[in-house]
Amino acid sequence: MSPNSEWTVYLVDAHSLIFQVFHAIPEMTSPQGEPVNAVYGFTRDLLYLLLEKRPTGVVCAFDPPGDTFRHALYEAYKGDRGEMPEELRTQIPKIQAVVAALGIPLVSVPNFEADDVLATLSRECDEAGTRCLVVTGDKDCRQLITKNVSIYNIRKDDVYDATSLFADWAIAPEQVVDFQALVGDKIDNVPGVPLIGPKTASTLLTELGSLEAVLDNPDKARGKKTQENLRNHREQALLSRKLVRLDQHVPLGFDWSSSTLGQHDASKLADLFGEFGFRSLAEKAAELDGETPQAEEWQGDYRVVPSLEELQELVDGLRHAELLSIDTETTAINPRVAELVGVSLAAEPGAAYYVPLRGPQGDTVLEPQAALALLRPLLEDPAVPKLGQNLKYDAVVLRSAGIELRGIRFDTMVASYLLDAGQRNHNLDDLAQRYLNYTTTKISALIGTGKNQKRMDEVPLADVSPYACEDVDVPLRLQPMLEKELEAKNLDELFRETELPLIDVLVEMESNGILVDKERLEELSKEYGARLDKLEQEIYELA
Repeated sequence: MSPNSEWTVYLVDAHSLIFQVFHAIPEMTSPQGEPVNAVYGFTRDLLYLLLEKRPTGVVCAFDPPGDTFRHALYEAYKGDRGEMPEELRTQIPKIQAVVAALGIPLVSVPNFEADDVLATLSRECDEAGTRCLVVTGDKDCRQLITKNVSIYNIRKDDVYDATSLFADWAIAPEQVVDFQALVGDKIDNVPGVPLIGPKTASTLLTELGSLEAVLDNPDKARGKKTQENLRNHREQALLSRKLVRLDQHVPLGFDWSSSTLGQHDASKLADLFGEFGFRSLAEKAAELDGETPQAEEWQGDYRVVPSLEELQELVDGLRHAELLSIDTETTAINPRVAELVGVSLAAEPGAAYYVPLRGPQGDTVLEPQAALALLRPLLEDPAVPKLGQNLKYDAVVLRSAGIELRGIRFDTMVASYLLDAGQRNHNLDDLAQRYLNYTTTKISALIGTGKNQKRMDEVPLADVSPYACEDVDVPLRLQPMLEKELEAKNLDELFRETELPLIDVLVEMESNGILVDKERLEELSKEYGARLDKLEQEIYELA
């Protein structure tokens, strides 16, 4: 079976993605105490491709153990790379087990790198007119770009094509190999030509067209030293091209039917996720079978506090809250200039209150100073544990209003970052969808977008109140889930003892600024300026 023009295929450079997530996600361990952060990140990204992109097929290419044909060409190839960290090496078999359980073909060919496998598969896609996206951070794969083949950056959800390439390097895809032969690659220990950087390489290739033409016309280059290097390092440049050129004809005999979706082993996935402690991913993987977790039954009793008397009663009732969720509605994203529009409070899921301080003409709001005076003892009491989403913002806003927020015990956004630093979004809308399968009211539904965007104090109270109450209700529902994950991944101590105390430090820094030694900075500026001038002169002399 071959791909066809109706297909969309994602080809995953496994080791490229594995290294990305390994370095992006903090240390995680399974219930058995084994490292699993790379397993988690890689699995999360594959599920994202399968569930969000819904391709026709997915293939994962892995590097084989041992050397490849490039080492025979150049013994020093990749010679400067250190050994894979042991805590990552032990995760590779686990990752491969997940790939197999997901029903994704795992392709690895002795003597060839994963990039060569990707090159061969992408060629087959291109010839069939199949839309192909190569998931990698390796710039070598830019040579594979065609009208059908693009590079996909999963971190940014960004497609990199011929237009993107020209914007970066000012060359066409067919010139990538010659470009890299001139520039070299320090990471892979590809020598290239000394003193030829990206700008010089693109200029020469734009003018002359190919590596051979550049090497045959060294006098076209600017600078005597560059011309000399082109003459003296001709063979080195040609060798470099052999090293960077990907082999598009690796003997695979690949059956494309194995790449299509729907071939996962749900039972095996459940066993693996249980072994690794991936509860949230297990719930996500259930969607592969068309099963969507049921959303919690919302029992939203959301109320506006209509008077100062009722606000006092509310404050008195919340003094003994086990965990008080708070949020502020304001007029701006920048907390330093934002004005308070209202404060929302909740101590148990499903019951939330909104204290309106500003609103459009005709709406009943409380006198701001009087209301804040009643709220101050509650919000400043460290014995009342506080919860919220991005409480640093609220703390800066409240400080501007004369209230010092104390007693922060949990922040859902900080917890999400700590649990999954590689995740794209940590806002409340995404957390609610991810953990609760609940779609929140988007702020754009209230204030609009673009030129017609309103300030929050211009939105009717009837619309602001349920939105604001939801903003304290959702964190209360998220908190036990996130706390359980923090404990399972041994991140709870780091969260409590480092991340949460840091909120107060950042609030102080944002409110007061930081002290710098102006005289020392001026000295450094002069020192670095002199060094730059000296280096510039040396470069001119070399040229």
